[in-house]
Amino acid sequence: MPSERRAAVGASVSAHEAALLLRAPTALMQLSEIEALVVVGFMRPCQFETGATIIRQGETDDTGFMVLVLSGDITVETVMASRANPATVTVLGPGSLIGEMALVDGGARSASCIASSQVRCAVLTREALEALIAEQPAVAAKLMTAVAQRLGERLRESGHKLQVYSNLVKTMQQEIDALMPTPDRRLK
Repeated sequence: MPSERRAAVGASVSAHEAALLLRAPTALMQLSEIEALVVVGFMRPCQFETGATIIRQGETDDTGFMVLVLSGDITVETVMASRANPATVTVLGPGSLIGEMALVDGGARSASCIASSQVRCAVLTREALEALIAEQPAVAAKLMTAVAQRLGERLRESGHKLQVYSNLVKTMQQEIDALMPTPDRRLK
């Protein structure tokens, strides 16, 4: 993307709105306003209609982008081995990021993201990220640090949820065991 276009994008009202959302607590609040504007200059606008699949769980061929939601809602779903139908993990709105994990590691998508309403978003592709690294290395480093911090927070949150579920299973098993007859509790 030519630098003139990035400068024009950075000066637009839409870019300032996108930069504010990029700095939201649900996205990458570690970026300054100027840094967020620089990043937005490397993003491209995109729109999805209601019901459109933005990201498909397990996808390995199309992992080179992350999305900043500007308006609308996205349902995040995952298919688990124990269920035939996908389970809704969360619903995300403006200021949310999706796809950052696969952008960083190139691995398979961990969940599906479906437009729950008409969605306007800004997309950062891997190619645009590489251009950002080449042209604005300090901003790119701060962006990647912010993404890494966000992924770390999500990993800690997942670990906490796993601990809660583990404790719940243990408690339920103890209750089941208490209800089951054992050799010493059999009726005589």
